[in-house]
Amino acid sequence: MTSIAPTGHVRRVIGLMVFVGLLLGWLALHTDVIFADGLRYIRHAQQVDKGDLAGGLFRAIDHPLYPLAIAASHKVLGGAGPWAWQHAAQLASILAAVLLVVPLYLIALEFHGERTAWLGVAFAFVVPVTSHVFADALSESTFLLGWCWGFWGALRFLRHGAFGWLAPTVLGALVAYLTRPEGLLLPAALMGTLAFMPLLPSTRLNWPRWSAAVGLLIVFPALIVAPYAWKKGGLGSKPAIARVLGTMPKAPADAIERGRVLDPEQSTLKTYATATKETLSAVREAVTTPLLVLAILGIGLGLRAPLPGPRAKLFVALAVAGTLFALVRLHATSGYCTPRHTLTISLLLFPAAASGFVTLMDRVRIPGRWVGAGDERLVFGPAAWLIVLLGFGTWVATGTFAHLNPHFKGYKQAASFLSEAVPSDERVVDFSGWALFYGERTGYTFRQIAELPQDPKVRWVVAREAHLNGPWGYSRVLRDLTAGLKPIKVFPETAEPGTARVLVFDRGPILAESEAPSRR
Repeated sequence: MTSIAPTGHVRRVIGLMVFVGLLLGWLALHTDVIFADGLRYIRHAQQVDKGDLAGGLFRAIDHPLYPLAIAASHKVLGGAGPWAWQHAAQLASILAAVLLVVPLYLIALEFHGERTAWLGVAFAFVVPVTSHVFADALSESTFLLGWCWGFWGALRFLRHGAFGWLAPTVLGALVAYLTRPEGLLLPAALMGTLAFMPLLPSTRLNWPRWSAAVGLLIVFPALIVAPYAWKKGGLGSKPAIARVLGTMPKAPADAIERGRVLDPEQSTLKTYATATKETLSAVREAVTTPLLVLAILGIGLGLRAPLPGPRAKLFVALAVAGTLFALVRLHATSGYCTPRHTLTISLLLFPAAASGFVTLMDRVRIPGRWVGAGDERLVFGPAAWLIVLLGFGTWVATGTFAHLNPHFKGYKQAASFLSEAVPSDERVVDFSGWALFYGERTGYTFRQIAELPQDPKVRWVVAREAHLNGPWGYSRVLRDLTAGLKPIKVFPETAEPGTARVLVFDRGPILAESEAPSRR
């Protein structure tokens, strides 16, 4: 293995950070609407910005670190209105993603060496799922920044046994947890590793270091996690977390978050078989099929490699197994597991794919040749493999450089209509939240659906056709609200393949009819 000078690593990392910043910045400038979850993070950030720290930090459904980052970014950027908050949220996400290059590069070095680390990081950002998630107003990049630093620190500690390497582990785990509750999976995996280590001669650590590590992993996180969890009322307030932990029943068959209505007769075995299949499919979609095949090759090679050592391999196995189990439980109890939920696993597969790719390149080329004949057969060299990489880049480019969330741009058009034609004091029903956010109007989203029947003066309804005609409970609510009405506006006006049609209804005639008897 050819050693690379420290300055070489620095140049590579800086080059990758510049590339990631440019890519994600381009995507942020080509955003049709931000992902719906981003609206929730922005709402929490706005509470913090107004001085409502208790509401924004402890009573909010989400953990506070990413909303705090949005609020800080908004202070720097300035401005008012939905666009200013969207830009602040995307800037906070992109900055975390750019910084994520550093620990991801270090993890790749630990597992697969100096030749492949840069390529593994490049793979991680050029595929559509990660680039779109990190350029959107979502918390994944902030969460993964803490997770990867903690993961790398754990690898270094398990490889060298030096107590100081637990510092980035603890700090990274705290950053991850204060961003998303699943951050606790990281210290849990390390604690599980420490529990197994005394059982195997190849993984044992001397007793003083082992006991000190266990004590540190219990005491220091508890100093922050326990008070925060006590103030918040639990490790996390999201219903999905409670369902995964088994402290709350699974989501109703027609729950909002389910991708499809659950068959009430479906057996538990089929539920978990379907959940496992969907989780693995989400991993494949996040990584892409070609890179997943290469990753399997790279993992096979890594199992035979002496580094990063048996302790670290045990830790990785427990971390991946724990995460997979949690994701399967998430789908089985809540009905969803999307590719972005699998990124803690997917980010480990990209460096493995790079290792598999370089191994193939080494096996089929003649050193010093670009392309030529050897042993009576054609031998491919660096030029041919460069063509392969460019071909892969071309294949993913269509998805990677697609606008963010273009299928829901009709909501932004509906928002423009609301801001121009609807008085600010009239209430609007928009379960997605997009039209309310971009139109700067008040009303009802999914979260306020229980309050909706108590407000008989709701006049405007914004809904896409799939929600209006769907089998879910909220679809029936929408149909009741718009019964007998025709939409006064449809966005986009001309149907476009793959783009949701958003309908705007005016309930004015219904309200006038209901008020007529009282006037008589």
